[in-house]
Amino acid sequence: MSLKIVAVNSADEKSVVVREYDEEKDKAGVEEMERLCEIGEGGKLSLVADLLGDPICRVRHFPSHIMLVAEYGEEREIVGVIRGCIKTVTRGHSVYVNLAYILGLRVSPSHRRLGIGKKLVHKVEEWCKQNGAEYAYMATDCTNEASINLFTRKFDYTKFRTPTMLVQPVHAHYKPLGSGIAIVRLNPKLAETLYRRVFANSEFFPKDIDKILCNKLSLGTFMALPKKSLPKWDPKTGILPPSFAITSVWSTKQLFRLQVKGMSTLKHACCMASRVVDAWMPWLMLPSFPDVFRSFWVYFLYGLHMEGKNGPRLMKSLCDFAHNMGRDDDGCGAVVAEVGQRDPVREVIPHWTKFSMSEDLWCMKKFNHVSDEICGSSDWLKSRPSSPLIFVDPRDI
Repeated sequence: MSLKIVAVNSADEKSVVVREYDEEKDKAGVEEMERLCEIGEGGKLSLVADLLGDPICRVRHFPSHIMLVAEYGEEREIVGVIRGCIKTVTRGHSVYVNLAYILGLRVSPSHRRLGIGKKLVHKVEEWCKQNGAEYAYMATDCTNEASINLFTRKFDYTKFRTPTMLVQPVHAHYKPLGSGIAIVRLNPKLAETLYRRVFANSEFFPKDIDKILCNKLSLGTFMALPKKSLPKWDPKTGILPPSFAITSVWSTKQLFRLQVKGMSTLKHACCMASRVVDAWMPWLMLPSFPDVFRSFWVYFLYGLHMEGKNGPRLMKSLCDFAHNMGRDDDGCGAVVAEVGQRDPVREVIPHWTKFSMSEDLWCMKKFNHVSDEICGSSDWLKSRPSSPLIFVDPRDI
């Protein structure tokens, strides 16, 4: 399919109108624009997202959110979108701030270099400031120079944190769990209490963690501990076991689906062959390639934490347990986790290096209208991290 090319002239920027998304009126236009973006990026291996007919799904689960669209010309064609939300999170030392998250910026390939992306970012920042945000951040692949340059050069964002994204494919076989390990499911109230304790000094821990844990997309919180410790541990006392690991599992099944496109026929056949062999002979526990060539969803592990001398072994078993949950949920293609560069759990989470991202770049800015007295004793951007822990909100993915 050929794309129409729009000539650039000085009046083009004036022909762009940015307004709030209207689901009834704009849904079809947004879906078509995002489809054209995928076509424009064709010809190479790519990961395509299907938002299941809900363009606003990626911010819908935040208490305060917005989606803006850019219209162009007399026909009012939708040529760009951006999403934004606001949440209250820790900046370290149990200090909370109102943080805006800006995501989902896309501009139609035929309408780029017209200042549309810049106009969308400006408008969503205005909304964030009007709704009490003290800081704003965005996340992108560290190789996405166009996005990085837009935010850092045009809007004064600072490269702030570089968490690691770790991806474990879901194989056709089950993973064995370590011997002598018990895995128990925690109720949301107990999970909330534990998380507020262990992530008190972390960055980005959401104040509304209770809402996240009770969300229908959260499949539960699980703790791994030595079986010999199980009879001695009474959750009611508030005393944690000497060694334990904890994580919660979030499913994108009802949120969005992913699909890999652009792989050569030969590579595709080889990948699927490994899957067939793994299914036929699961006792070999071959590291088969997942079936990512059809629509799939992922399990996202959040709130990962471990303590004690057995913590690393318990965390690995907990990740394997989550893998087996995905194995039983036909259509789950991968288990994903994102943690801080200096977080100890980073070294023990099972993952495939080729699928993972050693540095996911988070860029942040402080809004000029906010004084140090309002946002705390000092500027978060200039402060040293109070902890190696970064809590990655599952709603952000």
